[in-house]
Amino acid sequence: MKKILLISDTHSYLDPKLIKHINSSDEVWHAGDIGNVSLCDELEKHKNVKAVFGNIDDNNIRSKYPENLFFNCEQVKVFITHIGGYPGKYPSRIKNILLENKPNLFICGHSHILKIIFDKEFNLLHINPGACGNHGFHTIKTAIKFEIDNEEIKNLSIIEIGNRNTIV
Repeated sequence: MKKILLISDTHSYLDPKLIKHINSSDEVWHAGDIGNVSLCDELEKHKNVKAVFGNIDDNNIRSKYPENLFFNCEQVKVFITHIGGYPGKYPSRIKNILLENKPNLFICGHSHILKIIFDKEFNLLHINPGACGNHGFHTIKTAIKFEIDNEEIKNLSIIEIGNRNTIV
């Protein structure tokens, strides 16, 4: 079993309130718009990090992380990218990737809108953790914790970190 902390759209800000959630997870997954390499370096001091670059990320981040990340966690096939849309509103690029790779779990960021939706058309769980940085139009910083046990994705919980403009 793996305990996952899923974050996105940090935009160079790692909220100190996330540290306890990082420490109680096995891995941290970042769905893009990291902001700077030092943020991931800080995350990697605590846990194994899987990440993709986002549209605001520079060449340093793009050389370290891919645009699309495919891997298995336990018995779950995972696909992470930054700009992915959501069920019923996937760009054609994403639809083609979903058809070709058939993931069980599709994760993206970008919208700053937290969504957890089971997509019947592609038979997958779609997760967007919202945004946990201080840049953007969201009002509440969010992240998601969950567990993967064999082929089961379970115990999903939404973490509300605080108001976007609150800097501790």
